[in-house]
Amino acid sequence: MPKRSGRPAKGDENNSRDKIIEATIKIIKKSGADAVTVRNVCTNADLSIGTFYHYFRDKDDLLMHFLRETSFELDLETPLTDIAGRITELYMHLIHRYMDLGLDFMKSFYSTGNQSLSAYMGEVDGAFAPGTVMARSEKEMMDALEAGIIIQGADLRTLHTVCMDICTIVKGCVFEWCLNDGKPDIESALRRIIEGYLSRICLVHDP
Repeated sequence: MPKRSGRPAKGDENNSRDKIIEATIKIIKKSGADAVTVRNVCTNADLSIGTFYHYFRDKDDLLMHFLRETSFELDLETPLTDIAGRITELYMHLIHRYMDLGLDFMKSFYSTGNQSLSAYMGEVDGAFAPGTVMARSEKEMMDALEAGIIIQGADLRTLHTVCMDICTIVKGCVFEWCLNDGKPDIESALRRIIEGYLSRICLVHDP
């Protein structure tokens, strides 16, 4: 059972938080994201429930950590003229973080029962949350529109819908990667599908 004491001892804050994260990864790899509960995490981390709530509001807030910890305020190497490749590079920044946690983690985390994943990779009141990969993707698409790379007839609502579709494509590629035990080249598949999708809806000028 978890300990009953409350806040972590002074100087032990980072260690306690790391224990919570490590315990969560262990549970997800073994039993899936659905098995993550506050009590289960605290028992595995040998920490009190009070300590857990010092860092996280609830289970969903904890699972959101694995999505929020990746910053998308980064310089992309792919030029804006190659918008499909640039969006692929952006999403691979997130996918590589998943891969670092291992195939077992990916298979268990990327499930229909993980409400935090659904909340993160969605929209609120018709907009993407600031700091998310979707928000950065939409910014890249708008930059491409302003640069004349995307056909000027495309309005902002169209670009938003396109970014939602791309997010769905990414989730499908990740799911396929998990189904095939990490064997497919997810980056090549992602680029090919995004490039084909953008060209089919006639959004990008021919080179």
